[in-house]
Amino acid sequence: MRVKMAPQGPEVSRLIYGVWRLLEDPQGASPERVLGKLHACLDLGITTIDHADIYGGYRCEEVFGHALRTSPGLRQRLELVTKCGIMLTNPARPRNWIQHYDYSRGHLIGSVEQSLRNLATDYIDVLLLHRPSPLLDPAEVAEALRLLVEQGKVRHVGVSNFTPAQFDMLSSYLPLPLVTNQVELHPLRPEPFLDGTLDHCLKHRILPMGWSPLAGGRLMTGQGEAEGKIREVLHGLGHKYGVAADTVAYAWLLRHPARILPVIGTNQPERIAGAARALSLPLDTQDWFAVWRAAMGREVP
Repeated sequence: MRVKMAPQGPEVSRLIYGVWRLLEDPQGASPERVLGKLHACLDLGITTIDHADIYGGYRCEEVFGHALRTSPGLRQRLELVTKCGIMLTNPARPRNWIQHYDYSRGHLIGSVEQSLRNLATDYIDVLLLHRPSPLLDPAEVAEALRLLVEQGKVRHVGVSNFTPAQFDMLSSYLPLPLVTNQVELHPLRPEPFLDGTLDHCLKHRILPMGWSPLAGGRLMTGQGEAEGKIREVLHGLGHKYGVAADTVAYAWLLRHPARILPVIGTNQPERIAGAARALSLPLDTQDWFAVWRAAMGREVP
């Protein structure tokens, strides 16, 4: 299943595969293993891949790109999303003595050029600003993004973890549209469903990307009271629909009218297949609210 991310945005897959944990795979991150997961995604219609420069201690992009180099022609079957702006204290960045954000013109351009080298590609489909910064100068950012798009190094731009006000502020400076806002979305974090974040996406006809749709695994294994209550409902619905509980969790996000694009983070091909089964699970309205009630701890008014 493919959708337009925004009226002037790219066509992407309804589910997105995220590589945040690529280097945590117990079976390693050899080109063969990475390509195996990529082909598992492609077989299920998942063509959009979510990266960030910082993932894996600044190593995931390079590992992924090494796999692409061994499979000529594969790049043309994918949409690559990557993010920049977060500056970690990490041996790969010895000049960083404190974690911070950098959206200077020089850093944005340099970061994109490094990502292009790492990913073995000559363009990025969607570049996201990873997190808002108090020092983000919208005029300077707009100039850098305009140049990157004009040069063909970036095709579309968006943001991640921005509030609606921050999104609109940056958008007002740009000569091109922001095509998505990637935010943390799962039943343990109901705020974006209530604070205008998803309403803002609906207003602007952009599809939000939802990172950590299983709350980093807490929905399935967390020991807290909230996790337990939600998991009980997910398992019950899984029994009703004949699918796994995590499939129900993905279907819960897919059911929202904002047409959320969940970012899958598993290293297990069988779990990728489980997520894809959510695409054909028409979650009933009352079942959706059963999960919402468990998340909120009370009935709706």
